[in-house]
Amino acid sequence: MVSPATSPPVSAAPAARWPWAVFTVVALALLAGAFLAAANIGRNRAVAVARAGAENAATLAIAVLRGELEKQRAVPLILARDPDVHRALEGGDPQELDRKFDGIARETHSSVIYLLDRMGVAIAASNWAEPVSFVGSDYSFRDYYLRAMADGTAEQFALGTVSNRPGFYISRRIDGKQGPLGVIVVKVEFDRVEADWTALGGQAYVVDARGVVLLTTVEAWRFHTEHPFDPKDAAAIRRSLQFGAAPLDPLPLIRADTGSGLLRAANLRGRFVDARTPVPTTAWQLEVLLPVDHAIRTEQTSLQVLAALLLMPGLGIGAVLLRRRRQARARLQADARIKAELEQRVAARTAELAGANARLVEEIAERGRAQERLSDAREELAKANRLATLGQVTAGVAHEINQPLAAIRTYAENARAFLARGDAAPAAGALGKVVGLTERIGAITDTLRGFARRGTGAVEPVVLADAVVGALMILDAPLRQSGIRPVVTAVPSGLRVMGRRVELEQVLVNLMRNAIEALAADGIRTAPEAPLALGFRVEGEHVVVTVADRGPGMSEDEVAALFTPFRSSKPRGLGLGLVICHDIVSRFGGTLHAACRPGEGCVFTITLRRAT
Repeated sequence: MVSPATSPPVSAAPAARWPWAVFTVVALALLAGAFLAAANIGRNRAVAVARAGAENAATLAIAVLRGELEKQRAVPLILARDPDVHRALEGGDPQELDRKFDGIARETHSSVIYLLDRMGVAIAASNWAEPVSFVGSDYSFRDYYLRAMADGTAEQFALGTVSNRPGFYISRRIDGKQGPLGVIVVKVEFDRVEADWTALGGQAYVVDARGVVLLTTVEAWRFHTEHPFDPKDAAAIRRSLQFGAAPLDPLPLIRADTGSGLLRAANLRGRFVDARTPVPTTAWQLEVLLPVDHAIRTEQTSLQVLAALLLMPGLGIGAVLLRRRRQARARLQADARIKAELEQRVAARTAELAGANARLVEEIAERGRAQERLSDAREELAKANRLATLGQVTAGVAHEINQPLAAIRTYAENARAFLARGDAAPAAGALGKVVGLTERIGAITDTLRGFARRGTGAVEPVVLADAVVGALMILDAPLRQSGIRPVVTAVPSGLRVMGRRVELEQVLVNLMRNAIEALAADGIRTAPEAPLALGFRVEGEHVVVTVADRGPGMSEDEVAALFTPFRSSKPRGLGLGLVICHDIVSRFGGTLHAACRPGEGCVFTITLRRAT
């Protein structure tokens, strides 16, 4: 406790807080300004770097496209001088050219190579064996045919009328002695070029002189336009069938902001920088778009972190100085208060330790007493369980004793009759039978008396066969009344386990009694397996005892609750029998486990230490 004399003045707290408030406002203002400046600089730097990357990517894309164009342009130039081509146009068999064109197209990666006669009809083609063969088709309306016949060579990008695939047509006129003989045409598709462009990391497209997209890495952009067309011009292009029925809609590109010149696409995420480069030897323009948002975020984050690192030392020094000033002011007040508080805490702590020590001693004693009560309760509970079991088998045992008693009476009356006649030998035989029946009654009562006694003492070697015989004798009447004939594996006479005989018999009786009740409730089924089986096997230093039944079985939830006190699947059960069995086996140093399946029965496995 802090006495009123040593408490700080009430007005000291606001006076100590206002310098920190001013310092916090200034620090936040500096950080905000630095972060805004770093974000602006980072964006400009990232855009500049990305734009340079887009220009480099455009250069690479131009090189890929130009290499493909130059390679394909050489094909019609060479074929225009081929003697086989001339013979076919001068009346020879054009079918020989089909396979030749097919082989050349495969080597040069051309889409189609085909030969048109002077009327514009295809007489040979590399795709002669395909369903979309060009052979026999009239291409006299095509611009690449008309311009080649007029100027000698022509190039045109158009949509195929037969294949319906876009391509670049390179044509060259073939002249004979009497004038033009026909036109050789090579169609080039740029799928591989567009795939190579995709590896550049962005998007790319090529437009012709009118702004129509010819090649693109975004298929949805093909045959779109960079600017809206006049309806008359668009109608004229559609009539030429150069681009089929393409709507010639404008590209879905918009400028994100005027300051940086970034682009956005309606069907693509993020912003892009662009770089435009003319394609040499053509009237085309190549546009490359590279994404820039990630680069902007990275650059802004780097600069903002740098700004924070530069500002934090100054702010930290200021905070340290301010804190030292505040601490020096408060130290004088705290010293006196701490001294008084320390004395009070020592006294209070001493009293608390004394009280805690007394409580601890009392708790230890109470715990010992509780442990003793728990041990006694366990033994009494086990005895109560045995007595409950005895109560259930009393009727059968009474019947078992009544039979020998009736026989004893009969043999005694016979002996008296024999003695009355002076016939000693039959009388001695009848009295011998009486003695045997009396011993049988004594064995039954001794077994029941030992089963009812409280199990005491340490574990000791127990002959397993004796415990099994005792358990079966106790359950003889219930087994016969229920019509169950258990199958018992023979137990070696010298096999001993660590335990106490009475309690081991109690565990076996409890498990087999549960099996008998389960079979009686479910009805004894006729199956190849015995309804109740008691098995034994030796596994190294342990002996395994199994009690298996073919009863109704249990679900996984019921099995999980088997060894939980006061939880039972029987209508009148207390849920203590298996708990006691588990406790007894655990005290023996063994284990008790259950495995059940609905409709297939249960198997209880007892693992005990083998007595050497």
